[in-house]
Amino acid sequence: MVELNLLLFAFLVLYIGQNAFKIWIDTTNIRHSEKNSANVPPGFEDFVNREKLAKMNAYLGAGGRLGIFEQVVSETFLLAIVISGFLPLLAAVLDHADFSLIPAGLLFFFIPGAIQFMVELPFSYYQTFVIEEKFGFNRSTVTLWVMDHIKSGLIGIVIFAVLFSILMLLIQSSPAYWWFWGFLLVAAVQVLLAVLFPVLIAPLFNKFEPVHDEELARRIMQVMTENGIRVKKILQMNEGVRSRHTNAYFTGIGKTKQIVLYDTLLESHTHDEILSVLAHEAGHFRKKHVLKQLVLFGAFSFAAFYVTYLLIKWPLLYTTFGFVQPLPYAGLFLAGIFWQKAGFFLQPLYMRLSRRFEMEADSFAVTMLRTAAPMVSALKRLAADNLSNLNPHPAYVWFHYSHPPILQRVSRLEAAQDLLRPAPAPETR
Repeated sequence: MVELNLLLFAFLVLYIGQNAFKIWIDTTNIRHSEKNSANVPPGFEDFVNREKLAKMNAYLGAGGRLGIFEQVVSETFLLAIVISGFLPLLAAVLDHADFSLIPAGLLFFFIPGAIQFMVELPFSYYQTFVIEEKFGFNRSTVTLWVMDHIKSGLIGIVIFAVLFSILMLLIQSSPAYWWFWGFLLVAAVQVLLAVLFPVLIAPLFNKFEPVHDEELARRIMQVMTENGIRVKKILQMNEGVRSRHTNAYFTGIGKTKQIVLYDTLLESHTHDEILSVLAHEAGHFRKKHVLKQLVLFGAFSFAAFYVTYLLIKWPLLYTTFGFVQPLPYAGLFLAGIFWQKAGFFLQPLYMRLSRRFEMEADSFAVTMLRTAAPMVSALKRLAADNLSNLNPHPAYVWFHYSHPPILQRVSRLEAAQDLLRPAPAPETR
């Protein structure tokens, strides 16, 4: 059983405090949006009427309240697993079964993970087949939904098993410096996945093919070439088999770099709007935002690995949670929970930087296309089509928004459009 001491008290304060704070932010955001969404924002009248606005609020409320309920249930189960004595008992059973370090560690992570997965699965089903269905987004079938979960689960298990096994070997062979080699390992795998995702992982879930609209593909290639951006493939993805949500993105690194358009985006947006969305994504590429984010993530990971190294060699960590002896995989499990909770309060730093990058990408798109008008209409249409929240609470934005709120983005773009207009010619007599 757990040991009542200051460390356990600090853990409970962090765990419960983080969850309570997140629930407060989510609840506040829903109430704020409902309270401040009585009228359609100026300039959105062509895309959003009062009926659509009410639907946006209803969608936010339904998804938000389900998310809060899921968090309460899921986090309660996880807390029970941690403080009930289940983990020391599991470790004892694995030791009694004479499992070696790596298989024992994999099962130690997999069994609680499987429990969490089963707890959260009904919420995923309800989100897809009740909420998304009700608001006209869902196009998936139960078979497709099940297959998606099986594929993503297997991919996650394989990647985790490989990383975890190598990490255990590093802990065994280099007890004092495993954290450094582990950091290099995770950094290398992250880059490798970025390269391989477009060609090995994404095709397992979606069908990718050249954009059918040849005129649009020609215009995209022309604009990219004129701005020094080399892209070998312009593809469309069959997102429509799962959802009516719309999007577009750049993916891959080096030779695997490609542009991907949702088929739902192609169905609902004009050529100019699609070009503006891609110009925004090109801005991320030209401004090296992905590289900067990788560097930032690397710096955080480096520090996190070192702190984790200090944590898992601390005997009090194990006795507090009922373990009779230090076990590296148990230490990693507990450290992972600590970073999950503590990392939430570091999230605003990353989100602020991300919002800054998004504004830079917007500015680049305006410069690239020499107009802000299609980007403005694209953002308004995206917000309407995806039932986005037009009035998020500032605290929610601070913690959760990787993009500036839509009204802020549109306002900045419209101001940029005003600056692009030529000054009126002087009157002549």
